[in-house]
Amino acid sequence: MSDTTCHVSISLDGFIAGPNQSIDAGLGERGIELHRWHIGDPRANEADAVAAGWLMRPRGAYVMGRNMYAPSRGAWADEWSGWWGPEPPYHAPVFVLTHHPHESIVMDGGTVFHFVTDGFDAAYARAVETAGDLGVDIAGGASTVRQALEADVIDELTLDIAPVLLGSGERIFEGRETFGFEPVEVLHSPLATHIRYRRVG
Repeated sequence: MSDTTCHVSISLDGFIAGPNQSIDAGLGERGIELHRWHIGDPRANEADAVAAGWLMRPRGAYVMGRNMYAPSRGAWADEWSGWWGPEPPYHAPVFVLTHHPHESIVMDGGTVFHFVTDGFDAAYARAVETAGDLGVDIAGGASTVRQALEADVIDELTLDIAPVLLGSGERIFEGRETFGFEPVEVLHSPLATHIRYRRVG
């Protein structure tokens, strides 16, 4: 089986999204500051370009939480189809964790959103079955990454550490006492320090 990866931008104080996520602030208040390294800031350098290549490499399937897929909560009440427009960047099946059933949504470019109501393990198993040699990526948000860490399925974890303090928001290491990864590559720019970790053992 190919590697399972996870690649997230994170603040110095450990948040991958700011507080008060909404349709107008999908990454929470100030959360966009974590992503300047790959959204057109003129200070971005070759290190950021390499890290963007890691982020955008093709994967066979993705797992994400509803909190990353949509700003709404509770029963589905609209025709929302993600933050990314008619052609999301995934180009592969995406298994979305939710407590509320929803028909799959086929998007341009090969992305298909499937909605999984029986938990992380079930979504991950479907992703592995679908992904083939390209492997699975844990796309986020924070709760989904925490569940993947708890299940010990991530082989490669990449953190883009932005020189930003958010003060509150969503953490991926909340409640964890061990890390279990070692750094294998480090790149840096004025906008982020990119650390690629591999699971120990």
